[in-house]
Amino acid sequence: MKKGFNSIMKACVLVLLAMFLCLIPSCKKSSEEGSSANTEQQNTNSAKENADKANAAATDLVPIDIKLPRAMFKGTPPNIQGVTNLEKPLGGPRPPFYAPAGTENVALGKPVTGTDEEPIIGELEMITDGDKQASDGSYVELGPFLQSVTIDLGAEFDIYAILLWHYHSQARVYFDVIVQVADDPDFITNVRTLFNNDDDNSSGLGIGKDMNYVETNEGKLIDAKGARARYVRLYSNGNSSNELNHYIEVEVFGKPAK
Repeated sequence: MKKGFNSIMKACVLVLLAMFLCLIPSCKKSSEEGSSANTEQQNTNSAKENADKANAAATDLVPIDIKLPRAMFKGTPPNIQGVTNLEKPLGGPRPPFYAPAGTENVALGKPVTGTDEEPIIGELEMITDGDKQASDGSYVELGPFLQSVTIDLGAEFDIYAILLWHYHSQARVYFDVIVQVADDPDFITNVRTLFNNDDDNSSGLGIGKDMNYVETNEGKLIDAKGARARYVRLYSNGNSSNELNHYIEVEVFGKPAK
């Protein structure tokens, strides 16, 4: 009788032990689920917070005021032989570019210097005179090989976009187009490259990853992402029609640095 009772007690203990072992994973799982839910909620709250901040910032952005010159040719530009890494035409107007309210062209009328101080045609000051037309008398022609022009904004600005026209009387591609900003006129301090399509480092300023593009009346708009600088320098190294370098206008959209 006693032996049978002991057997029953052992069986009961084993059953209780088995039930206890089954409860442990269940409790652990419940705890993990609770922790996961909390983490997920935190992530959701964080994402909402970031979205709210982005929306708040976006409410202060407005399209910059770009006045385009008259188009000199219409339709799709002809194929340009021998130019690789060429971006495709948009096929329509360029979308608006948004920047903080109060952003304006801070390069208008500012002094310009260059590697070719005596241009073949025109004067360097024409690059910031506000005339963007492609007619004769509106562009500056610099000598062959690598040339650059530098604009002194007169003070530090937060720069959001740079818009440049080399020449848009005909479809051309200008080579080794490089745009940099810096804190000093010699481009030694805090130099930043905003655009570079020199894919073989023929300019000696590093290999660029940006694409070649065809000149049109819309110019080339470069996102400067709020870079703070006083000086803007632009390079080119001939074009698909000849070895000369041209500039019609350069606009720098920014706000005074605070």
